[in-house]
Amino acid sequence: MSLPVPESLPLGPLDVKAAAARIAGRVRPVVLAPADSDLYPGGRITFACEFMQHTGTFKARGAANLAAAHLQDGTMPEAGITIASGGNAGVACAWAAKATGTRATVFVPATAPEFKVAKLRGYGAQVRLVGTEYADALAASIEYAQTSGALLSHAYDNPLIAAGAGTMTAELLAQLPDVDTIMVAVGGGGLFAGTAAAVAESGVRVVAVEPEHSRTLNAAIEAGGPVDVPVDSIAADALGARRVSKMAFELAQRSNVRSVLVDDDAIVQARRDLWDCRRVVVEHGGAAAFAALTSGAYVPADGEHVVVVLCGANTDPASVL
Repeated sequence: MSLPVPESLPLGPLDVKAAAARIAGRVRPVVLAPADSDLYPGGRITFACEFMQHTGTFKARGAANLAAAHLQDGTMPEAGITIASGGNAGVACAWAAKATGTRATVFVPATAPEFKVAKLRGYGAQVRLVGTEYADALAASIEYAQTSGALLSHAYDNPLIAAGAGTMTAELLAQLPDVDTIMVAVGGGGLFAGTAAAVAESGVRVVAVEPEHSRTLNAAIEAGGPVDVPVDSIAADALGARRVSKMAFELAQRSNVRSVLVDDDAIVQARRDLWDCRRVVVEHGGAAAFAALTSGAYVPADGEHVVVVLCGANTDPASVL
């Protein structure tokens, strides 16, 4: 059954389609893998293994789309791109800049994992450590863009970034036309927005999963608009935004979207289960969507085909052993 697409929809399938054309051949197609049948005997679970993407996350898609769009339009400044990030978006920005011969200056909190900081430097980015939260790094990146003339990117609140993220879902739908539900973790809302945009003309549901103490989208739905929230989760390095994007909030008003919360213990256990039972190593944020299933925060209906997005491979493998 198709859902009506509001005229005010901030991002839609055509944006995702345009992004897919720009980044064709630049990113790895999403790998889909069936989960064990005993995980959900009444239906079907498929893992979308986006942790195998360049840079270890879906964010490579958005970064590639943003860089390609500005290069096509001749609007890429000599100072290159600047971005604030908890780590993963910065790594993707640095990768995309290197791949397209541009410069990247990345601002990250001083609390960012050294593993991610090392990857940033490995891609040739200028790394600047500022403050203790993503919001501190964001303020510094805005100031830098104003003084240097660099193109200000954003970890999630940019239509080109979100549309690029949505290309994963477009690939998924092409391979699995019978999917009923897609489960994604939410930080600032870029992946969620891209996913919701990609399925906007279908009956596919989107389950937005967040840590209960870092719940930007869930709080926005309660408040009737984006609000600042406390950030206190083991997954905060990836899902630690203080406020969800307006674009994600608007897409969350559609009837095919459900918001669920998981606690840190469930995230830790889901990450452990992925390693113990499947030999998959992801970040805590990368396991959050799976935690909604394993903890019972989301219970599929009989016969439901659920795709769980696993993303975020930028972690020390020893931390899960």
